[in-house]
Amino acid sequence: MTKYNRLAAAAPWVELVATNEDWDEAAPDLLRTMLAQLVLIRAFEEYVLELAAAGLVHGPAHSSIGQEGGAVGSVLALTSEDAINGSHRGHHQFLAKALGHVAPKGIDPDAPHTEEVRQVLLRTLAEICGLDRGFSHGRGGSMHLQWKPAGAMGTNAIVGGGVPQAAGFAWARKQSGSDAVAVTYFGDGAINIGSTLETFNLAAAWKLPICFFIENNQYAVATSVAEATGEPRLSARGLGFNIPSWRVDGMDPLAVHLAMREALAHMRSGSGPTMIEADTYRFFHQSGTFPGSAYGYRSKEEEKRWRERDPVTQLSGHLIRRGLMSRAEIDATVARAKHVLAETGDLLLEDAPDTRAGRRIKTTEWPDPAFADIGVRGDLSEFDGAPLADRDSYTGRLAEQRFIEAVAAVMARRMETDPGIVVLGEDIHRLNGGTNGATRGLVERFADRVLGTPISENCFAGLGGGIAIDGRFTPVVEFMYADFMWVAADQLFNQIAKARHMFGGGGAMPLVLRSKVAMGTGYGSQHSMDPAGIFATAPGWRIVAPSTPFDYVGLMNSALRCQDPVVVLEHVDLYASKGQGPVDDLDYCIPVGSAAVRRSGSAVTVLTYLAMVDYVLAAVDSVDVDAEVIDLRWLDRASIDWDTIEASIKKTNIVLIAEQGALGTSYGAWLADEIHRRYFDWLDHPVQRVTGREASPSISKVLERAAIARTEEVAAALTEIARF
Repeated sequence: MTKYNRLAAAAPWVELVATNEDWDEAAPDLLRTMLAQLVLIRAFEEYVLELAAAGLVHGPAHSSIGQEGGAVGSVLALTSEDAINGSHRGHHQFLAKALGHVAPKGIDPDAPHTEEVRQVLLRTLAEICGLDRGFSHGRGGSMHLQWKPAGAMGTNAIVGGGVPQAAGFAWARKQSGSDAVAVTYFGDGAINIGSTLETFNLAAAWKLPICFFIENNQYAVATSVAEATGEPRLSARGLGFNIPSWRVDGMDPLAVHLAMREALAHMRSGSGPTMIEADTYRFFHQSGTFPGSAYGYRSKEEEKRWRERDPVTQLSGHLIRRGLMSRAEIDATVARAKHVLAETGDLLLEDAPDTRAGRRIKTTEWPDPAFADIGVRGDLSEFDGAPLADRDSYTGRLAEQRFIEAVAAVMARRMETDPGIVVLGEDIHRLNGGTNGATRGLVERFADRVLGTPISENCFAGLGGGIAIDGRFTPVVEFMYADFMWVAADQLFNQIAKARHMFGGGGAMPLVLRSKVAMGTGYGSQHSMDPAGIFATAPGWRIVAPSTPFDYVGLMNSALRCQDPVVVLEHVDLYASKGQGPVDDLDYCIPVGSAAVRRSGSAVTVLTYLAMVDYVLAAVDSVDVDAEVIDLRWLDRASIDWDTIEASIKKTNIVLIAEQGALGTSYGAWLADEIHRRYFDWLDHPVQRVTGREASPSISKVLERAAIARTEEVAAALTEIARF
């Protein structure tokens, strides 16, 4: 007969229930502070809904009313050194963390609110209303709340988008030698998102001190948990990743607090991640002032049952039962909270000239429209005093070397001099330097900062983003092929690219993404793209494209010094190529925004980059055209060297942009448009372009060659230009 061996999960999974004995043993100051925070957050949320109903909140107002118990119960167990992030519905967690930061010994529910508490309420309300005195000067609004000094690292409008970043916060805390942890709050909708599950896996494999806190409020907008998954007990997910998991009543703040304390003991001991599922309920619809029953997906009876378990009501009952507060004192606490919110609103609002219109935002509170683009990227002040050099000013010794040797050498040098640099990616710690040798020798010297990751680009890109937001380390993330950026598109373009600007423009985002372009190597449609054209559309990213060993060293040094995210593109064609590179000085930076004139000429300006530089030079040598060839090196809108381009155009009056990749994702499209706008009067002809064909490269050698551009295509374009 067939034999079966029963298997069991290695991690524990329990339901924690707070008993009356637990309530009786709870410290009075803890319960009183719980009440003070609960009613303050409740009053805040009610006031936000009032403003929203009056049209004074621009955008959504995702109320957390009903869910405050989970936030207050869990956050009261944390310190300011612990990091949290959350979702679009994150006012309650943000406020709990901020209030805990300014009042670490708790809030007396009977006392007037301190100025520090009032400032938290004012700046949070201002942010939600889109006003200048908000934490992010109104840019983040309701869904993007950040106050890093309090450990509130940023709420997130993308479902599951903040979960990988929290792993980065946790890694940074562990690497720094602290016992601090990260808590990432997300809902039942995010539990099935790929980036969330990827992060469970990585966090467990690396034993990161992160708590995955699931707010199971029963509905993702209007779709119930039972409709969305075959296992509605969401904390069961933890078992599959060997993560100890707790399930608690999220309407019971003490139960949540006890579960978080147990989870913290596990994490602070170095034992790895935890998971807490808090069953809770939002009393209102996804956004706005109506309950879910008004939209037909919930019944009034269901809502009544949950409202009867209101965390404020439950906590008040125990305080009265234990004689810690009277009903009159609790009512006074609630009234005081509502009053302080009204006073806070008075600082931001005024009566409209037409009294029938009610109140309006004070005109002095709005941000200056000129602030709209400020902080998309930094001001490059980090380069003050940097050792800048280029080929014409470099004083060190040069020798011929392979391009890939320069790649490995400069990273080793930077990790040697900067203990904050950490490198992560797939197989970078194996194969004697990864798949191409780019990280050769690093793991032997810097084992704790060379992190081989699971195959999960969205997760480890986000983890790198979290490390960058934390600010103590500089992550260098490697994507084995540039096409994999599509797998991580949310983290690259919604998160990393926007973080500095979205949270007010003042926070650095130091991250380097290395990726290779494998066009011409037979790897086919999904491993061959040139991503420059895509990254050029994303404000926030700087783009570097080195074509020589010397340039690679100087440009990588600049990328690592830069406080903005920088993608460093590497072409496989160049890895085995040889050229002049530094021998004894690997510390110089090639200035941001400096192109290189590879060949002077007077007949036509050819703009190109990466491996295409050599193909262009070969093409120029093969035809009778006096072309000036400019290696752009810096490709993003903010860093491109317009001075060099302008000087050349005014000399030649004709421009050819030459790139290797497909027409659809072409980098040259935006560049041609901008050149037409800037230099129309200096152009004798429209900007000409050489690109690959419409289709992505195929694996067939013949079809691949037909799909991409090289020397022959450039030579044909130059010959045609010569006829103008």
